[in-house]
Amino acid sequence: MRRLTLAGNTTVITGAASGMGAEVARQLSASGARLALIDHNAEGLTALAEQLGEGVTTHIVDLRDDDAVFAAAADIVAAHPRINALITCAGSSMLGTLEQLTMEEMRWLIDVNLWGTVSITKALLPVMRRQPAAHITHLASVYALAAPAGRIPYSMSKFAVRAFSESLRHELEDSSVTVGAVYPAGVRTGIILHGRYAASIDPSVAARAASAQAAMYHTEPSDAAARIVRATVRRRARTMVGREARLIDVLVRFSPSRYWRVMRGPLRQAVDTTTPTV
Repeated sequence: MRRLTLAGNTTVITGAASGMGAEVARQLSASGARLALIDHNAEGLTALAEQLGEGVTTHIVDLRDDDAVFAAAADIVAAHPRINALITCAGSSMLGTLEQLTMEEMRWLIDVNLWGTVSITKALLPVMRRQPAAHITHLASVYALAAPAGRIPYSMSKFAVRAFSESLRHELEDSSVTVGAVYPAGVRTGIILHGRYAASIDPSVAARAASAQAAMYHTEPSDAAARIVRATVRRRARTMVGREARLIDVLVRFSPSRYWRVMRGPLRQAVDTTTPTV
């Protein structure tokens, strides 16, 4: 398959103000790519754009707002006529059991993680189709391979991103656009520590669970970003990031109905949002 040439063309990145999105932007900018950066965090985007210099535009967007997404996409297309890559890094987390979470809390996460990914993809797909070669990279999660307790809305959203990516890849198989999903495990970003938790959970309990999860993260954002960039250039359909992701992928294939028996022990503290703190 023809590799993607990012230098001199434009890559659109969502969730670019921090975490893996920001690191992907830094690495692509260093390689000569033009960038259109999307996030709701205006301050963070401005600071990143100042670091990166020329060839960068910033777009403050709430990805839950479809009209705002399509308006931003029109602005991006006007400023960047040669868009050949989209990398969707925007997302958040949510701690809590089904009984602890409200419907509103779960819908909020699905809107951010899933529908934000779908809307920006739909908005930019027509212009990407006009390129000789283009690739869409969706950031899924190891929790799109295995669904742990205490992460229902997050896992739901990421399984759906996985399904969206695979279905869209099949729809576009005779076009110039390819689609892939990346499955990171344990990347040292602030997503879990700065993510949301059910309002019904004691904040100290939520902090304990988030810290336990964060302690299991081993992959540096720069390493994860390098894998994401490589997957985009090589137009990979499926990319694992981190040793844990590869192990879980194998575990689920080997035991699709009983993998939780293996995962439950290591994740015990990370999924415990009910036991009071001492």
